[in-house]
Amino acid sequence: MIVVATEASERVDLVIGGMTCASCATRIEKKLNRLDGVAATVNFASEHAAVTFDPTHISVNDLIGTIEAAGYHAAVPNTDNDDDDPTKPYRGRLVLAVALTVPLVLFAWVPAARPPGWEWVSFALTTPVVFYAGWPFHRAAATNARHGAATMDTLISVGTLAAWVWSTVVLLAGISTSVYFDTAGAITALILLGRFFEARAKRRSGEAIRKLLELGSKDARVLRDGVEVLVPAEALGVGELFVVRPGEKVATDGLVRSGTSAIDQSMLTGESVPVEVGPGDHVVGATINASGRLVVEATRVGAETALARITRLVAEAQTGKAPVQRLADRVSAVFVPVVIAVSVLTLAGWLAFGATTTAAFTAAVAVIVIACPCALGLATPTALMVGTGRGAQLGIVIKGPEVLEQTRQVTSIVLDKTGTITEGKMAVAELVPADGVGEEELLRLAASAEDASEHPIARAIAEQGRARLGTLPVAEHFSARAGRGIEAVVDGHVIVIGQPSRLNDWGVTLPRTLAAEAERLESNGSTVVAVAWDGESRGLIAVADRVKATSRQAVSQLRALGLSPVLLTGDNELTARSVAAEVGIDRVLANVLPEDKVAEITRLQAAGEVVAMVGDGVNDAPALVKADLGISVGTGTDVAIEASDLTLVSGDLRAAADAIRLSRRTLRTIKVNLFWAFAYNVAAIPLAVAGIVNPIVAAAAMAFSSVFVVSNSLRLRRFRTLEEGS
Repeated sequence: MIVVATEASERVDLVIGGMTCASCATRIEKKLNRLDGVAATVNFASEHAAVTFDPTHISVNDLIGTIEAAGYHAAVPNTDNDDDDPTKPYRGRLVLAVALTVPLVLFAWVPAARPPGWEWVSFALTTPVVFYAGWPFHRAAATNARHGAATMDTLISVGTLAAWVWSTVVLLAGISTSVYFDTAGAITALILLGRFFEARAKRRSGEAIRKLLELGSKDARVLRDGVEVLVPAEALGVGELFVVRPGEKVATDGLVRSGTSAIDQSMLTGESVPVEVGPGDHVVGATINASGRLVVEATRVGAETALARITRLVAEAQTGKAPVQRLADRVSAVFVPVVIAVSVLTLAGWLAFGATTTAAFTAAVAVIVIACPCALGLATPTALMVGTGRGAQLGIVIKGPEVLEQTRQVTSIVLDKTGTITEGKMAVAELVPADGVGEEELLRLAASAEDASEHPIARAIAEQGRARLGTLPVAEHFSARAGRGIEAVVDGHVIVIGQPSRLNDWGVTLPRTLAAEAERLESNGSTVVAVAWDGESRGLIAVADRVKATSRQAVSQLRALGLSPVLLTGDNELTARSVAAEVGIDRVLANVLPEDKVAEITRLQAAGEVVAMVGDGVNDAPALVKADLGISVGTGTDVAIEASDLTLVSGDLRAAADAIRLSRRTLRTIKVNLFWAFAYNVAAIPLAVAGIVNPIVAAAAMAFSSVFVVSNSLRLRRFRTLEEGS
């Protein structure tokens, strides 16, 4: 059961049983939305209802009661039954229908194969097919009729019963005219076959969610009093330490406290290269520890883990409706009554123009059978389910169906610099020692002095020192001067580190050669600090937020999609231009304060651009919401992820191009499905009215149209990233 609470409402997902076509989903949706404080979306393909309701006015049981009162079944999802085979209800009935219908069709179409009294044999064969194999159709039609509604089952039931009743009356009364036992049997068998393939294909379209749910670890090795205790993963609490051995899954999201290893994150991010982790690094539940032993502190458990949140977001996206589906819903709602009316008019019209009763009846039944709102109802949700599911496998979370339309319209993509184009972490880019000073000496003394500071630049220098030199000397008498630098004593040397232009505050002069080097480094986008000891300048250290190795390729891919990239940063113009040039961006918005990011997005929109925004920080969230399409880097903050329309779990900017490509392809698949579903009905019904298509061919065509739509959607499972080759 998935219930998500908000300040004034709750959200529940319900499993719906008994739906047979899009008009069923529309009926249930209308019934629920008439309730006070309820907003519901019913997905025919996934057989789920996403319902937001006010718990002070209505309960989950009330929602279930409303659905059951409409003639359907409803329940909260039971994960224990997720592996139930949806084709099971059709198997026995389908086998019986096919076995008995084959001789029926043979008798009708091959006179030489007819035994004596073949009409009575046909009657005996058809009766169990119509009333046993076809019982689900008749039961659903009767239930709907009691509620004053008509669905696809109504058409099937009316069509098969009409053919059986007509043929039985003709046989019993001895009337010399054609019987249609083969039609009643073949329609039942063909539609059961279509439902069987449809159910199997629909299950395949929802595999992504089931696979996500299966990813999580079942057990955890919790450290209690220094002893490893094996407990169910759901029993883990925030703050507890647990052990992950080589080859095991990480039990839940956490922070590495000891040990180093490589973590395989491919099941969540789509990235095949393992990520090296050590103390202080975050790990995600369900990823696999490839090598060393890790001790991890749990930071998120249960519904708050990254895997649970991704699963929830994908599930919510799959139950939503794209704008292009609304027309299909409106058509499906009135389709069945209109078809019945057309069938009656066809019967009357043929008789009025002097046709035989047999010909008129045949045309009327064909109209009923060939009409297929199922394909219309499946066109959007199946493509959406497969597309969002495939995205989840690749580390791309599409928040909802509306996103698909937005990706098609985007003209510009604004890229936040820090953490999106760059690593988001300062690192030593270059060491420039003065004459007579070695690089290692410069780094050792500077890193030791900076080790006592929490400033990002200081942390970068200290980390580089430890990584390159190992253990560092302990600094003494450390002091920091806000905005200017730090001072400390290391190995008896008085160390001063600060901005090159502020060394004079300590009475130290920066030589002309080092001043020129500082200017060069700053022009390349680095932040430069000068290091002095014992009253003399000893060198420079350049620190920079490195550009991600894949950023330039990502920008090129975005351009190939017709998007104009824009770099947005709070950094100065010089640094911004340097980074932009490195990744191939021409348009730069620099010196932008966090609170001004929304204004910059608004300005671009006012100029007529449809804007996508990619960001990862808390200060990016308002801009992500303001943008026409918000894309968050999954390695960023929770706020940014919640504010966006698309989330890139891997943090690789190349995934932005893949996300837009996948969204556009999913939208294109939906439109192709809808085109063929509409085209089928527009072409098929007039052919049936004209008597060109007989009922058996109509049944086969109707079943094929639904299977075609689902199969076309399943092609999205073969979507590949640009790196894999699509």
